[in-house]
Amino acid sequence: MKYQNVCIEGLGYCLPDEIVTSAEVEQRLAPLYQRLRLPEGRLELMTGISQRRFFPDVVQPGDVSIHSARNVMAATGIDPSDVGALIHGSVCRDFLEPATACRVHHALGLPQDCVVYDVSNACLGILNGAIQIANMIELGQIKAGIVVGTESGRHLVDNTIETLNNSENLSRNDIKLAVASLTIGSASCAMLLCHKELSRTGNQMIAASARAHTQHHDLCHSIAGKNETGVGNPLMQTDSEKLMAEGIATGAATFADFQAETGWSPDQIDRSICHQVGLTHRKLVLEKLGLPIENDFATVQWLGNTGAAALPTTLALAAQTQFIEAGQNVALLGIGSGINCVMIGAQWQTTMVSGTGDMPVGMERSGALSAG
Repeated sequence: MKYQNVCIEGLGYCLPDEIVTSAEVEQRLAPLYQRLRLPEGRLELMTGISQRRFFPDVVQPGDVSIHSARNVMAATGIDPSDVGALIHGSVCRDFLEPATACRVHHALGLPQDCVVYDVSNACLGILNGAIQIANMIELGQIKAGIVVGTESGRHLVDNTIETLNNSENLSRNDIKLAVASLTIGSASCAMLLCHKELSRTGNQMIAASARAHTQHHDLCHSIAGKNETGVGNPLMQTDSEKLMAEGIATGAATFADFQAETGWSPDQIDRSICHQVGLTHRKLVLEKLGLPIENDFATVQWLGNTGAAALPTTLALAAQTQFIEAGQNVALLGIGSGINCVMIGAQWQTTMVSGTGDMPVGMERSGALSAG
């Protein structure tokens, strides 16, 4: 997948106000910790995640996605009539049907000849949507498109805590399957792509690569309970250790394809945005790919794992804090359970980002959180 006419024109994001530390999560797990004699601090020690954020309980994913999409439209100044595709790409959605994209499209006042649908692919939904929009632009079908998504992790974390505390027969080995669920946070991001003739940034998408190592599809399962929306009472079981090992192997195979598509060697990649699930995973991925950690930007330590919103939100913050500079080659390195992998290369020029929500103190310094 090589591109001559596509630009990543801008990004819009929304961060929740409510902060929940890993220590607070462990305090809520006191019955389990006392029963199994678990030491406090193990959650942050194992994952590198000190905190995550949550949107209010009454807020639906579509509510926040509308806000993020409006942010990216304001940042870029795009004429709504030029938007030919609107894709909603997060795991979380308002209802099983209709597509959450329908509500977002209506709220934004986009034209009726706009392509509108949802994409769901674990942590890769927004990147998959970006590639689909890029393909439509490259083919001359549309001038511009928006992919947006909102992950809301509160219900998964709350339900995991309740289940662990109420299950009296669990062993230390049993709870390993639930650790990944306790790292989940919330965030929202929108990405606007357009034809280079419409672009004011010149942030050209160079190429993309994708792989599907689906023999590992059973390593992570999320099950939704039944309520009026069809997405309540979720539970997730994850073989974190094997998922990390096989995910890194899939990433390495995809990176070989990515280098061939972009024509970039590792030393020609100036900045990277890696999959955001934990600091250990990030470190091992970058080592495997031969990319220096100081050139990579991380948010997982204070946002947690925000699924499909994680990588694009991190890209938005890296660009907004000027960690990414004009003329740099940027690699987006996405991995999702399944196992799927998507990597996108872009040559950056000018940043157009608009965000809602406070960043941590010190985040405004260029690359302040890059080393993790």
